[in-house]
Amino acid sequence: MEASEILKKYGAEHENMLGILHALQYNNPYNYLSENDMKAAAKYLNTTFSHVYGVATYYTMFSIKPRGRNIIRVCNSPVCHMEGSINIIDELKSALSINIGETTKDRLFTLELTECLGQCDNSPIMMINKDIFGDLNRERIEAILKEYKSK
Repeated sequence: MEASEILKKYGAEHENMLGILHALQYNNPYNYLSENDMKAAAKYLNTTFSHVYGVATYYTMFSIKPRGRNIIRVCNSPVCHMEGSINIIDELKSALSINIGETTKDRLFTLELTECLGQCDNSPIMMINKDIFGDLNRERIEAILKEYKSK
């Protein structure tokens, strides 16, 4: 879908910027905001490119560099950390053969850290795209990754 089609779904008010940027990013096969996307959003919202760029680089849910089809975000809040998120991170790094901030060679997964996902009662937590998974362990991670690899 073209950026112009996405923009038409929103009013040209500044309070729609986050929704617009999310929609543009989800539309991109590499899960990021391209320079052209940000320029189109700036023009549509009658603001500067630097303002849109500032918003896109401030929020961790946005990326200005290409990523994998599936974005894995591991919660790094104090609660998840105490519940073993470091072990989850190590499992994912090993299973995917990448480090935090990297994308697998097949462009299927990108591994990122995030702050609280608001699911402390099920920690440690990870999010893949919009899906949240809790009570993680090695076996559960293997099953989840297998499911996403088959999609």
